[in-house]
Amino acid sequence: MPNLTRASQELFRRTPDECYPSLSVLNQHCVWQKQESLEFWIPPKSLGTRAIDTDRLMLTASSDQTFEMNDWSFSQLCRLAGVAKDTINRLTPDTADRVLRETLPRGNKPLQLFGEIGQVRSIHPPSYQRLYNADVLAVVAEFATDFEPPPQGMNGATGLYAGEQDMFCFLIDPAGWAEIGGEAFAPGFFVWNSEVGGRSVGVQTFWFQAVCQNHIVWDAAEVVEFTRKHTRNVHESLGEIRRIIEALVKKRDERRDGFAKVIEAAMQAKLGDDAEEARKALASEGIARKLAKRAVEIAQEQGSFTIFSLVDALTRIDREVVYVGDRTAADQKASQLLALAV
Repeated sequence: MPNLTRASQELFRRTPDECYPSLSVLNQHCVWQKQESLEFWIPPKSLGTRAIDTDRLMLTASSDQTFEMNDWSFSQLCRLAGVAKDTINRLTPDTADRVLRETLPRGNKPLQLFGEIGQVRSIHPPSYQRLYNADVLAVVAEFATDFEPPPQGMNGATGLYAGEQDMFCFLIDPAGWAEIGGEAFAPGFFVWNSEVGGRSVGVQTFWFQAVCQNHIVWDAAEVVEFTRKHTRNVHESLGEIRRIIEALVKKRDERRDGFAKVIEAAMQAKLGDDAEEARKALASEGIARKLAKRAVEIAQEQGSFTIFSLVDALTRIDREVVYVGDRTAADQKASQLLALAV
């Protein structure tokens, strides 16, 4: 089974100001950003730059319209001009202005400027079609009501991010554990988008066994992924994202009902009538002798040697394991015991 690293990569590339504490706060930010956004079209001949003071280069859309640029829109401007951004950054604003005026395209197809009052966030040709982050999150909020961010990762990472280029959201259902092939899995998914052409729009759903502090998703199963570029009819991707998340939720509900029956049976079925029988039963299932002895002692305190009490004991012991790889292996052995209750 693969380990998914997409959320971990996001964790290490995000700055603190791009990290959001909850889905509702992230959604509020994206809704506000959509409401404040402006989009307008200009002919290429109207696009230019202007040096301001000695250290600033502004974008111009006409003789009387000037805009600040962020790093992304400045990069797009340099690509339009066919000049490396690193080269422009080494020039004075006056020299950079002259270079860009000489190299910016002067064709007939209009350009789309996108941003807010006073700042341009992106520059696009007519083929680009925007999908707002708020619209993607609206689908998530509607169909993934029981999902929440994973446990907080390193550096306070929450799995919920939005920056000047894109948005990324990592959600799991911590109460959605179900049995797949005799092992316990929970559902989760990633969803991402960019309003400015920084990445595709997409979703990836999966079932997992563990998430570590680096937000690596361990032992993923039934991974489903959909991505789409921001071109014609990109809004149709919202329907596909909705369908994929709905399918995950439906499968979770079906499996959770089955898992509940397994747990009920595990609470009744015994692995032995006394401590010695329980230890032997655990050993026959590949549980190490020391681990089996501790689990039996904990279960004995609960007054029974049912499959459930022993699995619960093993799970408590597993939490003391330092290394994630060892802990995951121990969790798998514990979850396999549940299959004996079927």
